[in-house]
Amino acid sequence: MFGSGELRLLLLHLVAEQPRHGYDLIRAIGELASGEYAPSPGVVYPTLSLLVDEGLIAEEAGEGPRKAFAVTDSGRAELVGKDAEIDAVLARLKALGEQRDRADSPPVRRAMGNLHAAVRNRVMAEGFDTETAHAIADILDEAARRIERL
Repeated sequence: MFGSGELRLLLLHLVAEQPRHGYDLIRAIGELASGEYAPSPGVVYPTLSLLVDEGLIAEEAGEGPRKAFAVTDSGRAELVGKDAEIDAVLARLKALGEQRDRADSPPVRRAMGNLHAAVRNRVMAEGFDTETAHAIADILDEAARRIERL
């Protein structure tokens, strides 16, 4: 999903917007991608540790086990002149969500759920004999042909 250094830059950007802990950052990236992508903790937390080691972010004192991170002056300086890179990463994440939105249709999802339930209920009620299985397959094949012609 990310090229070399892009996750590091994105995390730094998000922490510069407001102090956040790791889970908040994972969730924020997921929201940017409309739920289509979220980085794993296995890449986020080591990257946060790297940013701390580089002095670009610092842990904030907080309550509970979660460590919030805030950007340092060095971190803000690191972001200067990188707006185009950040915008490109943000645009790519947004495009993932938009792609899902174009491919996702609530009425079609509902209808497919109804179809699945109808077939499942038919199987559970009486099972399939060969003739019934062929009749259902014919109905589904006809529906597929009609959809392809749209």
